[in-house]
This record gives sequence, C-alpha cells and structure tokens, in this order.
Amino acid sequence: MVAIFAIQLSSALSVGLIDIVGPAGAAWLRLSMGAVLLLLLVPPPLRSVRPGDIPILLTLGAAMGVTTVSFLAAIERIPLGTAVAIEFLGPLSVAAARSGSLRALRWPVLALGGVVMLTEPWRGDINLAGVGFALLAAIGWGSYLVVLQRVGDRFTGSGVLSFALPIAALVTGTIGFPQALPHIDVQVMGLALGLALLAPVIQCILVLAAVRKMTATAFGSLMALEPAVALLLGLIVLAQLPSAIQTVGIIVVVIAGAAAQRGGRREPLRLDI
Repeated sequence: MVAIFAIQLSSALSVGLIDIVGPAGAAWLRLSMGAVLLLLLVPPPLRSVRPGDIPILLTLGAAMGVTTVSFLAAIERIPLGTAVAIEFLGPLSVAAARSGSLRALRWPVLALGGVVMLTEPWRGDINLAGVGFALLAAIGWGSYLVVLQRVGDRFTGSGVLSFALPIAALVTGTIGFPQALPHIDVQVMGLALGLALLAPVIQCILVLAAVRKMTATAFGSLMALEPAVALLLGLIVLAQLPSAIQTVGIIVVVIAGAAAQRGGRREPLRLDI
C-alpha cells in the first residue's frame, strides 16, 4: 500500500518536472537519482552475480526504463487516473494468465471496458498518443513484474535493484539526457532527487519485498488499487476532476482487478544465496 501511494504521488508531482525537461528527461533524472541513492544505501551484490543472471538483470532494467518513459509520456497527454488504469491492463493480464483459467480472462476484458469509459472515445477528442504510450507502459509493467519476481527469487535483500536502476537510467538516457541537459539546475536536481526517493527507491524496495511473499496473480490483482489512488491524487495534486462516467470506469477497473485474485502468499523458496 505504501508503494502504491509512493509511485502515484511521485507520478502526480512529476508533471511539473515534465513541463521543464520533458517526459524522457524526467524519467532519466528520476532513474539516475534513484540509482545513485540505491548504490549509496544498498551496494549491489557483485559476488553473487553469475553469468546466467546478466540477461535477466538487463531485462529488468530495460523494462523499468521503458515503463517509466512511456508512462510519463502518457501523463503528459492524458489524466493520471486514466493513464494508470490503462497501464494496469499489463499486470492484470499477467494475473489472468498466471491463474491458468480461461475464465480469468474475463477480468482483463472487463477492465478494458472500464478503460473505454475513462477515455470516452465517442467524444472524438481522445488523445491517441497518450493512450498509446499508456499501453506501451502496460506491456512494460507486466513484463517488469514477471521479471522482478524471478530476480526476487534469485537474490536476497534489495541490493539487486542497484543493478537494475543504473541499467534503466542508461536506457532512458539515450533520449532523456539530451532532452534534460539544457534545463538542469539546482531546483530541477532537487525536485528530481525528491521524486526519485519516492519512486523508484522506496517504491521498488517495497515492491520487491512484496513479490517475494505473494503470487504474481495476487500481487497483480492487489495493484488494482492503483487506478483509484491515481484518481484521488490526480484530483488533489493536479485538480483533474473526472466525469461521472470516468469515475464509473475507474470503479470497473478496480473491481476487475480485485475479482481476478486467486490466492495470496507464496510458498517459501530455497534461494541460491
């Protein structure tokens, strides 16, 4: 729950940073600052890394970077609650697929109906680019959660994130560094540092702790609260007031996520280290 509020508060507050340095620049600054903080707080377990671990660590970092850039590009164009609801289709689809039941696929379909209510395509003013970026973030988020659970099973502690975040920062830096460089000053660096502390640092540490104790299905389903939290913080922080049908859409997405839950805690695993 703390991780959910941390990431959504960071997202809402990132809108101001996006206005200054752009979405890719904001993603790069957040991830770079987060990487520095984690390297100082939790050194990476270099001796524990085997050659076979490198591809999965690279995949985790790349998924984190793509998800962050795509999501920030989405909230630049569409409301926070709408972007999170679309992005949530990723972990919800993972939850449905992991359940092993075809009946579970009805929940992503129901959530998609809620997303349609949120985007209101019949009004004709839908921001296709914003929706597209949010869908890309959904793919990235779903992939990230699957890979993160594998990494969490392989390594103990939070030091593994000190590998993933620098990789994510390098991925986003290809676009974000030149976008942000002309606008970097003390105020921008301070804002980026505060946002990085919320997410990815606090958020990633807590998410990693959670996925070690829960099934991917249960974890993905509990993340159904994210659209509701995003709607609340979008209203409070960004003054984004949803229409009645958009509010119903958020409720539908949350219900779909909650209904998809199948089981809770994971069985203890024998870790390699």
